[in-house]
Amino acid sequence: MSYSYPIDEIWTKEEIVDVVNFYSLVEKAYEQSVKREDLMMAYTRFKQIVPSKSEEKQLFKKFEKESGYSGYHAVKKAKELENGAKVSMRQ
Repeated sequence: MSYSYPIDEIWTKEEIVDVVNFYSLVEKAYEQSVKREDLMMAYTRFKQIVPSKSEEKQLFKKFEKESGYSGYHAVKKAKELENGAKVSMRQ
């Protein structure tokens, strides 16, 4: 990984850890697979930290530009799946 995660300096250490965990699960969904529940739980926590839809879009855009991975598409796919399923963004 040769890129940085988009974070906000006003977040607490715990919030930064939780947001980084969400980003890492999105990466895992693209590189391997991840449990739907794990990704959705991390996204729920992400939304507690970033409740604004516009801020979420800005962070997702920065993350995708840096990593090539779409948080939006990973979460969208997870929402379409049933509990117990694995999210895999590999083609």
